[in-house]
Amino acid sequence: MTLAQLSDTLGDRSAAEDVFQQVLLEAWLRCTTYDPARASLRTWLATIARSRAIDHLRRRIPEPLDPADTIGVDRVCDREPMADIVDRMVVDGLLARLSPGEAEVVRLHFHFGFSQSQIVSRTGVPLGTVKSRMKSALRRLREMMAEEEGAMPL
Repeated sequence: MTLAQLSDTLGDRSAAEDVFQQVLLEAWLRCTTYDPARASLRTWLATIARSRAIDHLRRRIPEPLDPADTIGVDRVCDREPMADIVDRMVVDGLLARLSPGEAEVVRLHFHFGFSQSQIVSRTGVPLGTVKSRMKSALRRLREMMAEEEGAMPL
C-alpha cells in the first residue's frame, strides 16, 4: 500500500505518514514471522497496512459535520473503504503476473466494461485470440487467487 493510498483512505496526509511508519516498523519487527508459504510479501504488508489504518480510524474522534454542509458530507462518502483498496492492490498484483495480452483483455472487459467485440475493435486482435486470452487469463487468475487464499491465515 502506498502512502498516497493511505492518505486517500484516512483523509489526512500526516495521519497516513504516521500509519505508514507504523507499518514499516511492524514489518521490520515481525520480519521473522513472515512465511512466504502462507502469503505473498505484498499481501502480508497490505494486511498489516489495513489493520493499522483501521486501528487509526477507530481511535480517531470524528469531527462534527454540519448537515447543511453537503461538500463535507460528500467528501466523507467518497472515501474508499480500506478493504477495497487492498483488494485492488491484490488484483493489480495478480494482473501483473499475466502476460500483457491477457492482462489487457481482462482490464478492458472488467474495468471498462467492453464486450469481446469491442475489445477486438479497440485492439485489432482477432476475436478468437481475445476469447482464448480471456479464458486463459481467467483460469490463471482463479488459480493464483486460490493459491493466495490458501496461503492466507484463517
